[in-house]
Amino acid sequence: MNPEDFLDIDFQVAWRHRLRFTDDVFAGDEACLAEVLEPSGDRPPRVQFWLDEEVARSSPTLVERIRTFTDAHADRLTRIGNVQLVPGGEAIKNDIHILERMLKVFHASDLDRRSYVVVVGGGAVLDAVGFAASIAHRGIRLVRIPTTTLAQADSGVGVKTGVNLFGKKNWIGTFAVPWAVINDTALLATLSDRDFICGFAEVLKVSLLKDAEMFAQLCDLATRIRGRDMTAAGPLIRRSAQWHLHHITRGGDPFEALEARPLDFGHWSAHKLEAISNFKIRHGEAVAIGLAIDVVYSSLATGLSSRAADRILKCLQDLGLSLSCPELLSDRPGLFAGMEEFRQHLGGRLTLTMLEDVGRPIDVHDVDRELMGEALSRVATIAKPEIRS
Repeated sequence: MNPEDFLDIDFQVAWRHRLRFTDDVFAGDEACLAEVLEPSGDRPPRVQFWLDEEVARSSPTLVERIRTFTDAHADRLTRIGNVQLVPGGEAIKNDIHILERMLKVFHASDLDRRSYVVVVGGGAVLDAVGFAASIAHRGIRLVRIPTTTLAQADSGVGVKTGVNLFGKKNWIGTFAVPWAVINDTALLATLSDRDFICGFAEVLKVSLLKDAEMFAQLCDLATRIRGRDMTAAGPLIRRSAQWHLHHITRGGDPFEALEARPLDFGHWSAHKLEAISNFKIRHGEAVAIGLAIDVVYSSLATGLSSRAADRILKCLQDLGLSLSCPELLSDRPGLFAGMEEFRQHLGGRLTLTMLEDVGRPIDVHDVDRELMGEALSRVATIAKPEIRS
């Protein structure tokens, strides 16, 4: 056997992740967006805008503001076509025909790899439009402008795209580094109270994994955050985004080639709860429940103190995150099936993140079903149904 017939060569690809923070990206801070759009040769960049319909309804002037922005910067960019509206929430990820429509628009607009798709919306819209952009020409440059606390604190900064298929979350998708992400404070004003609070499940998650001091601060400020005090909420959203960015760019596994998915702490059950509830609960609400389940399990199985577990559960409730979901107990076999789906999504052996302490995550490969059942029952017992609007 000739050694020269076998070539194994490790190589690296240089990526740049651009994260910006603004107060009003289409008014006082509009230069930020214009500056991240690089020319294509000697021509201004060609840019197409995609907008979450729910955001457009909440902010009726936004389409016109986008047009005004592009007209004012006509020397620096060329807007391609109208502002494209797409359904918000999981609806966009559950209908494969919307993906086909997006690709048809890209094709009709003659977008290429040096064109830009600027998507403004919640996490689901960022996921779906981002997936379409990542597979057209093997990648059109994507600029995300998240409009929810959840997307600004977590998914908008990530390098994943996807849509749902076969009743499973993100069954088809890609890893694709966005060209830029712009977290804009003004756009959070479009959120309902329910959606504003949802994002803090992900803020809590990353604090439990990475930063005990951040967790303590979140606990102290929970009631102010629930009241939408941006002097309390804003810095924690920013810190969460920075932690996610640090994990992706410095954590050594941005495309999840290894067996662990630490940033998906609490998500094995969350993804399944969304599906079996027919997406009646928001992703952030499902994550809150998933965190509660795994925190209680950690207190039963991996050494997390009961005092720490109680403090985490109290923080969830102080934030106003309901832990109520009928499917938590009514479809336990279906919920446990989510564990296997979580394993399949990555492949290899089952690897779940649990806690030894706040700021001290641990990987586990076996789950005691009896203790996990006890955790489910306890969360269902402490859950208080809340009115959602």
